[in-house]
Amino acid sequence: MTTPPPTPRGPGAVSASRALQVATWSVFAVFFLNGFNFASWASRLPAVRDALGLSEGSMGFLLLFAAVGSLLALPLSGMVVQRIGAARAVLLFAAVNVTGLVVAVTGVAQGSVDVVRVGLFLFGIGTGVWDAAMNIEGAAVEQRLGKAIMPRFHAGFSFGTMAGAGVGALAALAAVPVQWHLAVALALSLLGVVWCVRSFLPAGAVDDRTGATPSGGAEDPAGEDPATAVHGNKGARGALAAWKEPRTLLIGLVVLAAALTEGAANDWVGLAVVDGFGTSDAMGAVGLGIFLTAMTGMRLLGTGLLDRFGRVAVLRISAGLAFVGLLVFTLVPNLWVALVGVVLWGMGAALGFPVGMSAASDDPAHAAVRVSVVSTIGYSAFFVGPPLIGFLAEHIGGYRPALLVIAVPLVIGLLVVDAARPLPTAAGTGGPTR
Repeated sequence: MTTPPPTPRGPGAVSASRALQVATWSVFAVFFLNGFNFASWASRLPAVRDALGLSEGSMGFLLLFAAVGSLLALPLSGMVVQRIGAARAVLLFAAVNVTGLVVAVTGVAQGSVDVVRVGLFLFGIGTGVWDAAMNIEGAAVEQRLGKAIMPRFHAGFSFGTMAGAGVGALAALAAVPVQWHLAVALALSLLGVVWCVRSFLPAGAVDDRTGATPSGGAEDPAGEDPATAVHGNKGARGALAAWKEPRTLLIGLVVLAAALTEGAANDWVGLAVVDGFGTSDAMGAVGLGIFLTAMTGMRLLGTGLLDRFGRVAVLRISAGLAFVGLLVFTLVPNLWVALVGVVLWGMGAALGFPVGMSAASDDPAHAAVRVSVVSTIGYSAFFVGPPLIGFLAEHIGGYRPALLVIAVPLVIGLLVVDAARPLPTAAGTGGPTR
């Protein structure tokens, strides 16, 4: 087990401890809002498909525009956070995320696929950098706390997706137009982000573990966001060097498998339930909600499981659950049994991404650029994989058999999970692997 940080003493220490507690909840809330935005859009994909009259392959091509936006932005996300700080990066790119979705649903209302493509491209840019920035801030908080809480932050994302899917299901059931549903939901979400980033770790805050400032000295004259300053290794040279590290690339493969497992479900479980079992759009949203609920529950248990069994064992169990759940969902003809497979699939998809982010952040001096690399690899699967599954579905007879392709990266990720073993600098990742 990692030795917990010493308890701060004195009036200043009480203030620092309170700031850390507020920052922890603020990061959790930002994860929630990110997930809420994503699921608000994903839960209405059947209505979007019907409004635009698109086939499976055309829907896959449409979603690919969000993937392209994210993949262009993600490699630069670490440098963006280092340049402007995590708080400003989250706020700026949350605004891009919301703007993109507003443009997209405007295109849906107008029946213009081209406008939807532009909106999704902006949405992808905003989502990619927002996600990387909040993970970097989360890693900074995790390092300060000295324990592995990244799964709980990602549980916040999952709670957000559950809320987004739930509201989406109600909106679909009430036949609320997609543009009105998303306009209201996204406006409230952006206001929440504006409020939350004000409480991110303050510039020049004292590191609770060492008594030093994030930059390592007595004070932080540059006034940098600790999610930037504590992670050093600035500039393009540091970013390129991280792409040559074998451990970072292998962690990226673990995250890639987890991200594809999660992303494919987010995009296609709803449609797979509707088309595969001949049921309603509302039941499709329920299927997505079941997946997200199972994933959220597993993420809430994640910190305890990691402390008891260690990263590698937890990742192996997760991959096994995802594999079995995927097989049940895609091969069993009964809807209710298939939904049991969705539960196992959601549990198995829960921890790969947050554990990968923690593993990439084990060394605070290089966390920003390594998180950027791992995020880029992971999101290449999260955003590119599901649209490609859409293309595959059009040629092999539906979404359910097409989803079987996820088994391949799951096996590859299982073979390289040893790369996630904690470094000596890891925060609270205890368990046997320590």
